[in-house]
Amino acid sequence: MEYATPHRFHSAHPNNAALPVSTWSHLPPPSPALRATIIIPAKDEADALPATLAALAAQTDEQGQPLPPGCFEVLVLANNCTDNTAAIVQTFAATHPALVLHAAELTLPPTEAHVGRARRLLMDEAAHRLELAGQPQATIISTDADTRVAPNWLDATFRELGLGVDAVAGRILMEESSRACPVRRCQLQDATYQLLGAQLETQLDPQPHDPWPRHHQHFGASLAVTVAAYRQVGGLPVVPFLEDEALYQALLRHDLRVRHSPAVRVFTSGRQQGRVAVGLSWQLREWARLGQQQLLVPDPAALAHELHLRRRLRQRWQLSQDGEAPEQIVFGPEEAPAEVLAALPGYANFGAYWEWARPLLLSNPVPQMPLALAINTLRTELARTSVLVNG
Repeated sequence: MEYATPHRFHSAHPNNAALPVSTWSHLPPPSPALRATIIIPAKDEADALPATLAALAAQTDEQGQPLPPGCFEVLVLANNCTDNTAAIVQTFAATHPALVLHAAELTLPPTEAHVGRARRLLMDEAAHRLELAGQPQATIISTDADTRVAPNWLDATFRELGLGVDAVAGRILMEESSRACPVRRCQLQDATYQLLGAQLETQLDPQPHDPWPRHHQHFGASLAVTVAAYRQVGGLPVVPFLEDEALYQALLRHDLRVRHSPAVRVFTSGRQQGRVAVGLSWQLREWARLGQQQLLVPDPAALAHELHLRRRLRQRWQLSQDGEAPEQIVFGPEEAPAEVLAALPGYANFGAYWEWARPLLLSNPVPQMPLALAINTLRTELARTSVLVNG
């Protein structure tokens, strides 16, 4: 079974500059109290948006109290719509005056009419408004037009950011009405496999900013990034789809701290006909297409090998940055060729080094095995690793 990744679908990001449009020139100045700007790209989402916006209007803190006025705002970009998406947003804003909600509508040219461009325009404007408010450490938070955020979604995101991370990826769950879909069993099995893989990662290559419990998702339905981090990576990569995954890879490339928080939750639709070529709807269609076939996933042994190798290379890179002798960590020639090790001290960020070195160090393609067997193998490996780690 293949997964949607930027490396699979995109060879390059040909144009990462925002279009020179004055889409947001009509907006009033941001509130000085602004802590977050929530962005929602929307194409023909008139039916889904009212529930999405209602969930945002009902945000509370940990005690169930409404959040302070002016601490967040919502930007919706209706792009290339054939329905009344923008009018729905404007009507909702008129009937919910406590929610700071702004809508803009535009028609992008065919080569730019995709979610990557729409989300980039939104995130750029969000960053600009937060900086205007004097809040460069505040947060751009992305969600989707067919997604309902949990009542404490914002508060939980703020609490995670308060621990000093640069970005927070929320847990994306299927809404109740979608849980009877034909591919539900495949989705649950896949989620189990992915979560066990994330747990193995925290054991074999732990990151202090992203401890267990954590999850495996980092997608546009719930992804928060500080303005400072957004500027540091050069903004959202403009690709037709998987733009959220591409942003995540950019954050890793710069060694920025991403927290996969299970406390930050959203609920999204299980529709198989989505608004993008590759995304959750694509994955659901893939599972439906495979039907009763045995699903194959990467062998957990390959993941364990990769994590062991990454941790040792990270340790060696850190020693080189600290001016110590990295030869303390010895590799065999079958693990890391001399030229790959020699290049390591020249990288200012380990993430950039690993992105370069990974395809040179790991076998391609990765061996596959049946999903059910992979889950059992991961559980066995976790039990074995736990004994080794905990003595």
